[in-house]
Amino acid sequence: MTRLACWALVSIAVLCQIPAEEFRAGASDNYYPPPESAGGWRTLDNREDVRRVAGMDPSKLDALKEWLRKSDNRDFAAVVVRRGYIVLEVERGNSAKTDARRVASVSKAVCATVLGIAAERSRQRLTPRKMTFDDRAFDFIPQAQPLSDARKASITVKQLLNHTSGITPEATGARNRGPWQHVLGHDGDPLTARLAFDPGTKCGYSSFALYHASLVCENVTGRPYDEFAVETLFKPIGVEHWTFEYFDGGGPDGKTRYGRHPSHGLGMPARDLARIAYCMLRGGRWQDKQVVPKWFVDETAAPTHDVKEPELRFNRAAESFSHGWELPARLNGGRGERIPQDARFKPGSGGQLIAFVPSLDLVITRQTGGSGNWEYEQYLRLACDTVVK
Repeated sequence: MTRLACWALVSIAVLCQIPAEEFRAGASDNYYPPPESAGGWRTLDNREDVRRVAGMDPSKLDALKEWLRKSDNRDFAAVVVRRGYIVLEVERGNSAKTDARRVASVSKAVCATVLGIAAERSRQRLTPRKMTFDDRAFDFIPQAQPLSDARKASITVKQLLNHTSGITPEATGARNRGPWQHVLGHDGDPLTARLAFDPGTKCGYSSFALYHASLVCENVTGRPYDEFAVETLFKPIGVEHWTFEYFDGGGPDGKTRYGRHPSHGLGMPARDLARIAYCMLRGGRWQDKQVVPKWFVDETAAPTHDVKEPELRFNRAAESFSHGWELPARLNGGRGERIPQDARFKPGSGGQLIAFVPSLDLVITRQTGGSGNWEYEQYLRLACDTVVK
């Protein structure tokens, strides 16, 4: 760089009250963090830079940090990213960079996102089979034949993701694990064999539906769900740590007929979860590549069904459920207050959370590896409040 060019950069940075190094890095819209092994997320530690560059209130971030520490006694790692900068990182026992223990139902948003990638690739004829979210899901799950309930034949891929399929809602109390013959309704358990309601008529939160989604992904792409997720989403955005859950077929050798397949369940550190949310925040792009299809990101901003009755187990507004992601501003009972309408998040048992707010250029995550209740909406609400208006 010439002396004149350097002087011009510094002059513009001074006039705009932006540090020269921030100006050289480019606007936040053009910033994408390298993998953690290559330097990882950029951070802001100086309070004045936090206010000027990230547009965050340092005092409110201090209060958020204290709230996170007092919110429960679990070990955890939490990250807040604004304009591409980590402005708050809190760790207690867990590493935000490397702790890849389970993130519970946060996995559902990740699985739906991966399935969106599979659908887009199938449109481009890059997979053995073509699939859209309006297609019948069980056309892509040969392991489920013969169907344990004839009504399953009409379930769409979209209904697996938005909890309107009727497949074993958690409200039924069914054992919420594999093996696959249990998941697919072939072990004689009426709670898994029969649909709880006709597809599309009610909303019942269902881990089983997302287990089915991982099999759809496998049979559309010709690759196990975990391999496809790593190749098409994790590696392109620099994720370096993950774990997956697997179910066996349950036969004498653990694999008879159904085989061993990854479910949608996974584990991931808080910083790497933030990469997924940041990619969604950027319309599915990462640098010069469209990693997640734009149509998928756009469709997660609204309900993907027309059910009006509250969800069966948690009594949450049905309109808060989209493609695996949820819409916290649409929650009932005051839970969505002071949360921007364009926010998307996915909570997981134990205080796991992934969220992004396009209008605020904000990403937040939390990872514990545990189970139990937590104030998910309050974390997002307090993080939004730290943005300087």
